Amino acid sequence: MKSRYVFVALTLVVLGSGSLPAVSRSLVAYAASAQPAVTISDLSWMAGAWQTAPGGRAQVEEYWMPPAGGSMLGTSRTVAGDKTVEFEFLRIEQRGSEIYYVASPGGRCPATDFKLTRLSNQEAVFENPQHDFPKRIIYAKGSDGSLTASIDAGEGTKSKSFPYMRATR
Repeated sequence: MKSRYVFVALTLVVLGSGSLPAVSRSLVAYAASAQPAVTISDLSWMAGAWQTAPGGRAQVEEYWMPPAGGSMLGTSRTVAGDKTVEFEFLRIEQRGSEIYYVASPGGRCPATDFKLTRLSNQEAVFENPQHDFPKRIIYAKGSDGSLTASIDAGEGTKSKSFPYMRATR
């Protein structure tokens, strides 16, 4: 039904003088407002303890608490040999109708915000075009229960990926 309203409104624009009649504008507004709002709960598939495959040069672990109180809290740690070589404090938070991924590598303040720009039941894309690197952080859920985090400098650039499986320890 909503798609019919949008189709009628768009048809009126194409056939009309280019200005949208008041009735059509209200139909377009209705169609837009009828879309379900994205909430932090829509990212619950990221919750849990994750790790890269053992045996490599370094082991990366990432932990995400389940959504509660409008946020998900997370940490990341990279261990090489018997030393922690990197760590990061993370959070995903609901700010009104928008969701942000907030990263503090090495505990750095202020943190860097990445706005959720695309979400499906298998992928979340967070972007900050003004940041030096990364400009995008992408989490994808695999059909095998895995989780892949990727960072890049924007659409079409080379990415670095971190394939995670559920942590065993």
